[in-house]
Amino acid sequence: MTKKSKREIAAKQRARQQRVRDEARIRRRPSRDDLARILLWKMIMCAEKHPLGRRRALDRLCDEIVDGLELQGFDVRESEDVFEDLASRYADGMFPFRPKRHLKPA
Repeated sequence: MTKKSKREIAAKQRARQQRVRDEARIRRRPSRDDLARILLWKMIMCAEKHPLGRRRALDRLCDEIVDGLELQGFDVRESEDVFEDLASRYADGMFPFRPKRHLKPA
């Protein structure tokens, strides 16, 4: 039995991953990123209404998220900037996500 080349392995992996994505689309299964986006939006919206005060609650949430990102090797200042940008965009209370047209019933 001969060893498969890297190109053959990569092609097989691409085909498998495409099948996984196609099946998820058919089943209307959210990805980990879809779930994480909604979760972060909900957390920011809850922080906006927190009894401790909006800024204090958002700072606490930011610290927790940035600490986790720093453990993964991300820059602290850049992580804070990204969080603050998202928090300011989400703060208006409007649902910030585009509809997933491929999930709409035909």
